[in-house]
Amino acid sequence: MKAIANTTIVSNFCATRQLDVLRRVVTQVYISTDVYAEIQDGLSEGYDFYAGIEAQVYPLAADGWLRLTALQDEGELRLFAELQTTLHRGEASSLAIAARRGWAFLTDDARARRVARELNVRVSGTLGILVQAVKQGVLSLREADLVLEQMIQAGYQAPYVSLAELV
Repeated sequence: MKAIANTTIVSNFCATRQLDVLRRVVTQVYISTDVYAEIQDGLSEGYDFYAGIEAQVYPLAADGWLRLTALQDEGELRLFAELQTTLHRGEASSLAIAARRGWAFLTDDARARRVARELNVRVSGTLGILVQAVKQGVLSLREADLVLEQMIQAGYQAPYVSLAELV
């Protein structure tokens, strides 16, 4: 499955040093150049958990697995301009790319999820990725709950404190 992630998804997994879980669950993960810029801004603002992310981003690193992509055609650019009136730049660019290329969109933002559904874009988020990690055997339920607990301690506002109900 190809999916494009917004900054929040990357942040949640980076903040807990669990970015590899995202890689192991989602076949191909992309980030837009706007999301990458937000990550770089975060580094400048002291979000040290992003340190070293360049080594994970292709083409910045030849063996990077997070694939950097940009808005490519008139359709994506037009949709981005439309979406940017109600969404942040990273979410708008990611959703425009997902909608036009038929990719899944990874976000926890309620407004972005609603707009994605209106555009018939498949959506998942942090909880969905953790649930898939359990279902695929990447993490045990206990391990996934520990990751979720760490994310909550780092500031993630999760509607659940355990994934048991969702698995």
